[in-house]
Amino acid sequence: MNKYLAGYLAAVLVMVALDVLWLGVVAKTAYQEGIGHLMAERPMLLAAVVFYLLYGVGLMVFAVVPQADDPGWTRTLVMGALFGFFAYATYDLTNLATLRNWPIRLALMDMAWGTVISAASAGAGKAAMKWVN
Repeated sequence: MNKYLAGYLAAVLVMVALDVLWLGVVAKTAYQEGIGHLMAERPMLLAAVVFYLLYGVGLMVFAVVPQADDPGWTRTLVMGALFGFFAYATYDLTNLATLRNWPIRLALMDMAWGTVISAASAGAGKAAMKWVN
């Protein structure tokens, strides 16, 4: 298998698995309390699939592939974390700026989550690339 494809698949699979755990168990109550009135009864699966596929490309392009030849892990994890922070901050800060009563606590929590999940997913992508290589 191509090392880039392996890295991409690992990053996306880790992100989906962690997000299912986060959104479905860990932070479910916080999201329901904060924005439950905006939440769909059932998520639009197609939009979710497109998001994860595109986000995985972003992680690979900006965090994983540029560090592919670096034997260390720090730069990959930091770049993944920064990518996640800026992506989630774009969403949450835009919501704070444009939507009435968007909870600041939820925005901060979501931005922290984006930072963590993106670092973990970038790390998984790098690990898969090293394993295949």
